[in-house]
Amino acid sequence: MALLCGIDIGTSATKTLLCNEKGRVLATASVEYPVYAPKPGWSEQEPEDWWKATAKGVALVCKKAKKKPSQITGIGLSGQMHGSVFVDRAGRSLRRALLWNDQRTVAECAEIEKRAGGRKQLIKMVSNVALTGFTAPKILWVRKHDPRTYGKTHKVLLPKDYIRLCLTGEYAAEVSDAAGTLLLDVKNRRWHTGLLSKLGIDADLMAPVYESPEVTGKISAAAAKLTGLKEGTPVVGGAGDQPAGAVGNGIVRAGIVSATMGTSGVVFAHADRPVPNEEGNLQSFCHAVPGKWCVFGCMLSAGGSFQWLRNTLLAEQVKAAVKAKRDPGELYPQMIKEAESAPPGC
Repeated sequence: MALLCGIDIGTSATKTLLCNEKGRVLATASVEYPVYAPKPGWSEQEPEDWWKATAKGVALVCKKAKKKPSQITGIGLSGQMHGSVFVDRAGRSLRRALLWNDQRTVAECAEIEKRAGGRKQLIKMVSNVALTGFTAPKILWVRKHDPRTYGKTHKVLLPKDYIRLCLTGEYAAEVSDAAGTLLLDVKNRRWHTGLLSKLGIDADLMAPVYESPEVTGKISAAAAKLTGLKEGTPVVGGAGDQPAGAVGNGIVRAGIVSATMGTSGVVFAHADRPVPNEEGNLQSFCHAVPGKWCVFGCMLSAGGSFQWLRNTLLAEQVKAAVKAKRDPGELYPQMIKEAESAPPGC
């Protein structure tokens, strides 16, 4: 029976899952890494940390399931959305990635609206307003404040698409995640060359876009040597974490809504056609379901606040868990149990 591997590049950790073709989960693993905040409102990560966690996660799930990485026959990717990874022609990351919850780009958001011809015109182009979390303002920020890096940049990738590059050597994006860059024509599921031109962003910086189930590359010889995966194993487009989670929860037809909590908290609904978003008060994206769309609202500080609470109040227990090579996430049920004993409103 085929073995399938799902790799999710999360904000707090990379989660890896091994299952068979019937969807039976054989093993899971989680490998954490730090978020850097060098200034208030800034949020960054090292893309290389994601890659190390990916290799470790694949090894862990295979060990738990008593399988070999070479037995895996297909790989899917999901991950935190909106992050910006700047890579050179050799595919090397040039700087820390600016994450979805980074708030430094207020001025760039205003610049994007102005260059687009106003907020309403921007919504007509890409179905969304300029938010600090999106990728486009991050690109403008790096161009203005880190021109040395920008001048060396060959491609700007989303987090999971950087891992795709590490696995396959291929540059590719897919529509559900690309919709969160503020540079995709969401209605027509392709890069909006008109907006890219208005912003002075070379369209060649953006990777080709695919639908989520499409094969976007195959495991390279270099990645096979490092991970034990079989060279030539297909890697599909995958999806941004929210659309991917929606598919997993069956939010694949109109009338179904989900509420999920990871680092952020999201209420998500499926749509059979592009959702008019004249007010710009929701995110209107392409779904991971080919030819479908979605609409959702997001709160940036949900599980991330929970992790901060754990690391702050249970710092010694977190250190002990790491030292003993246990998952610090095992402390969360303990926190929940203690919280249940507190009276409401205390």
